[in-house]
Amino acid sequence: MRDLASETKAKEAADDQKSRARARDRQSREQTPTSSEKSLTPKERNTVAEHGGLSSLAVYSVILREGKEELQRPKTSLWWSGVAAGLGISTSVLARAILRANLGSDHPYLTLIESLGYSFGFVLVILSRLQLFTENTITVVLPILAEPSRNGFYCIARLWGIVGVHGGILTADTLAAMLEISHHLAALSPAETFLRGIPSGFFIAAIVWMLPSAKKSEVLVIIMFTWLIAAGDFTHVIAGSTEIFALVLNGSMNIRTALIDHISPVLIGNILGGTGLFAMLAYGQVHEEM
Repeated sequence: MRDLASETKAKEAADDQKSRARARDRQSREQTPTSSEKSLTPKERNTVAEHGGLSSLAVYSVILREGKEELQRPKTSLWWSGVAAGLGISTSVLARAILRANLGSDHPYLTLIESLGYSFGFVLVILSRLQLFTENTITVVLPILAEPSRNGFYCIARLWGIVGVHGGILTADTLAAMLEISHHLAALSPAETFLRGIPSGFFIAAIVWMLPSAKKSEVLVIIMFTWLIAAGDFTHVIAGSTEIFALVLNGSMNIRTALIDHISPVLIGNILGGTGLFAMLAYGQVHEEM
């Protein structure tokens, strides 16, 4: 046991030395002017530094810290934040329904315009720092990729379990338009909802990765990629659950069909796209630099 502990400490010390050496190398490169920068004044060099984007490792570090904080939040805080996110994300379906109700179902560009409404709920939830489940497929996974542990996996399961269970809101004035949107989603097979959920999970994880570098363009980044999800007819478990539960409450679908044939497949697709693809790729591009 002592030999194992000694080997572990020696490995940790060696890893720490390597990390410090890499940091010194990056600092040296930052302080060494390029051939063109040698012709600039100090003030101009500062301007160049200010306009430089965050490195991949810096973005990773921002999300890693946020992920560690999320994993340690109290259960009650996660639950209420998840409920608030569930209510907030229903704004997406509400906004789409309002646009459809006013434009009419026969408008030639209905899909492209209506898809803009899909972004409203995501802007509300992400900028309000509420618990959007698919956002957490990358934020809380990065700490576990960096330092795998049994307790870490438990914390992920706890967070996902608390955040992933909540519903949406229906509005009477736009019910007809919402049901029309919901029936379109319900027409997809379980395989289709699963496959279309993979790009959605990837795009939401990409939004999380881009936000630290957005520099006051956060709203535009969120709108661009959530509009792409809606316009591309991809599926998202939280926004989609609002549409599916609308059919359940309307009596058009039973709860078993809703959970097994629609919500579960897209949930798996979102996790695969956000965790299996983007989080692994994001970690893969920086782990040798740490």
